[in-house]
Amino acid sequence: MNFVYAVRSNFTRPELEEKWHAWYSGPKLAEMVTHPHFLSGQRYEAVGFDTTIRYLALWVVDSPDAFTSAEYKASWGWAEWKPYISHWSRNLYDADGRDMTTLLDVPAGGGLYLAAFEGVAEGEAERRRAEAQAALADPARATPLPTPLAAGVRETTFQPLTERRRAKPRR
Repeated sequence: MNFVYAVRSNFTRPELEEKWHAWYSGPKLAEMVTHPHFLSGQRYEAVGFDTTIRYLALWVVDSPDAFTSAEYKASWGWAEWKPYISHWSRNLYDADGRDMTTLLDVPAGGGLYLAAFEGVAEGEAERRRAEAQAALADPARATPLPTPLAAGVRETTFQPLTERRRAKPRR
């Protein structure tokens, strides 16, 4: 079973942003995949449609217990950067048995399209998701959703900032 842990944020200090990226894309990403239950992680930057939230990290974990481990709790590392992070949010999504590491592995030059059905009832969101998926015949060439589907939907396209980092097999 897989879960997707999505972390969204903006960074408010342009003069420190390069150092933040070096930390988050380097040692932080490498460390996180050593924690119990973390399978992979990759960072992205919003480049199209709604770019209100600029950065996205998608982690694949095999259990919500990933967030209760001693290793996870001891390694936040955000203290230095917290004053410069805005619009921070996170969610955990059940992948419903799908291998999300492969699905979310976006190569350099590739793109990731996300449609967030905010404030849309679950049944309606599922119907719209199916219609949107059909409307996007080629997901690599994202185009805005047709108007009837777009109400209550926030669309964003992302490009990868990093390669997908995978955990080493555990014994």
